Amino acid sequence: MQTVNGPESVTRREVFAWAMYDWANSAYSTILITILVSYLQEDAFPGKAGIVLYGWGIGLTMLISAVLLPVLGAIADAHTNKRQWLIGTAVGGAVCLILMGLIPTSQTWMIAAMFLLTNLCFEVSFCFYNGFLPELTDEEHMGRVSALGYALGYLGGGLMLLLAILILMKGEAIGLPPDVVVRKRIVLALTGFWWAIFTLPIVLVLHDRTSPVPRSQSLVETSRHAIHEVLTTLRNVKNYRILALFLLAFLMYNDGVQTMISQASVFAIQVLEMQAAELGQVILMIQFIALPAAFAVGWLGDRYGQKITLIGCLIVWTVIAVTAYFITTRLQFWLMAAFAAMVMGGTQTVSRAIMGLMTPRRHSAEFFGFFGLSGRATSMLGPIFFSTILAGTGNPHLAITSLVIFFAGGLFLMLLVDVAQGQAAALRENKNC
Repeated sequence: MQTVNGPESVTRREVFAWAMYDWANSAYSTILITILVSYLQEDAFPGKAGIVLYGWGIGLTMLISAVLLPVLGAIADAHTNKRQWLIGTAVGGAVCLILMGLIPTSQTWMIAAMFLLTNLCFEVSFCFYNGFLPELTDEEHMGRVSALGYALGYLGGGLMLLLAILILMKGEAIGLPPDVVVRKRIVLALTGFWWAIFTLPIVLVLHDRTSPVPRSQSLVETSRHAIHEVLTTLRNVKNYRILALFLLAFLMYNDGVQTMISQASVFAIQVLEMQAAELGQVILMIQFIALPAAFAVGWLGDRYGQKITLIGCLIVWTVIAVTAYFITTRLQFWLMAAFAAMVMGGTQTVSRAIMGLMTPRRHSAEFFGFFGLSGRATSMLGPIFFSTILAGTGNPHLAITSLVIFFAGGLFLMLLVDVAQGQAAALRENKNC
């Protein structure tokens, strides 16, 4: 396998080290929607306060990351230091998560602050992580390499969640305190250590492959230049009109996907009164269905085309959002979760592959910053919208079914995207560089 920007070979070791960051951070994403949501809504902030903090907290950190990502991505491109930014945000998020577990429940404002900082670091790190993809593989293998990351993420997140369930259900047998709240805090701290430890392959193996700018610039100069580049890209968006249309489609359907992932556990807690351990079992099932599904959908994208594969995933999401209105039993929720698992990783895998195909090589971090921007600029709306409807009406069914508009809108726009034309434009620019 070779890089897309030159003859230098990319080793399997480097690709695996890159993919292992999905293993590392997915521990947080699974604990977020199981143990952490339960801890916030039932223990630290019981009542409507927990619902609002969880939904608005996720939305607020997505908004802040949406503002930061294009500028940070351009700075990383200018200084060829995506790796340093990735390590910094990963370790920062891990440390804040560890502190969240150590802070007693009486320190509510500190808990809220650590929650916001952890989620912000988690969101921002993906700009630099995704920016490595075009440097590590070519167009032919983009889908499979992307799928490897997501698949390792589901496996790592699933194993961390299994450990969390064992701590909650069997903790007393290994000498842990009988207090469930204390066990939840232990899980949070352990997840932070997991995130930090499995970021080590990035530290030890991965390195930037793009060429640095000819002359060194100060941080202020680079920031000013980055803002200028971002504004220039926005003004000249017509030159990347296919990519811009895809980003708009992604903006729509990704909001639905991310909100469904983050808020389905709130739905289960409110409607079905699921406890953290049972909710963890549902998410564990999702992880291990999504693991082979991510590979399968990545293969389908490479074999039959990324666009048609993504359209199929969006149709499934639309059906799930509609049928969620009628869910009243645990069995129905389990079945809905299983169907979501089949397309969850696939949607993300194919989206990242399409973005990689249409991204000019020299703008990888900057354009993936826009990819993050499009995914977060409105992904803040879904959790805020969901939590506000739930807190205001007390109707979880209405809140979750309202997400159908995001899937249907994204599906319509995706039908208009000509991926082949966007890829050809990126290849032309690569040849001219």
